[in-house]
Amino acid sequence: MQTINRFLYGPTPEERVRAWQGKLRSESRQLDREMRQLEAATAKARTTVKQLASKGDVKSARILAKEVVRSNKQKDRLSVSKARLGSIGTQLQQQLAMAKVTGSLQKSTEIMKLSNSLVKLPQISQVMREMSMEMTKAGIMEEMLEDTLQMDEDEEIEEEADAEVDKVLFDLTNGKLGLAGSAGTELPTPHDQLEDDEAERVMEEARKQLNGLLSG
Repeated sequence: MQTINRFLYGPTPEERVRAWQGKLRSESRQLDREMRQLEAATAKARTTVKQLASKGDVKSARILAKEVVRSNKQKDRLSVSKARLGSIGTQLQQQLAMAKVTGSLQKSTEIMKLSNSLVKLPQISQVMREMSMEMTKAGIMEEMLEDTLQMDEDEEIEEEADAEVDKVLFDLTNGKLGLAGSAGTELPTPHDQLEDDEAERVMEEARKQLNGLLSG
């Protein structure tokens, strides 16, 4: 009889909720992995910024410090998103308790709001879109509006980057940003040039690694 009901009416409310909670836990673990990778790459970039600034290469230090700024913002976003995944899980657990009394899942503006915000995160966008469609069919939420799915990361970065970069450089050089920017007037020796080339190579490598994680 249960098999016939599932064929006619689809999964039960409890089965739906359990499936959604499983997806939420999986996506939460994925965000944990990304945050650990980002933390390791950021730590490496911070060390490189210090090295560049101490050698007076403030231009390269600024380029890489901007990536550190972007990385910090991304880590904050991932952390907030993980918390929102947990909030949806809690809301679904409450839905399940209510469903045992009413026999059906109820519409939730909180789940809809949380889902709309999570769809904006590229790392979990596809899964959240699919879950949102399933929840809409189950009557938990209404169809999402497309204008809530737009990202303004680049604009936000450009507005805040310069001030943040100065702060990052100041912190990473223990307040010696001015000294780092006062390059000498002597011509570089071949040894100096080799060191500069190596520093630029390390800077570019760290920048590419961060960019890969941030655009992933």
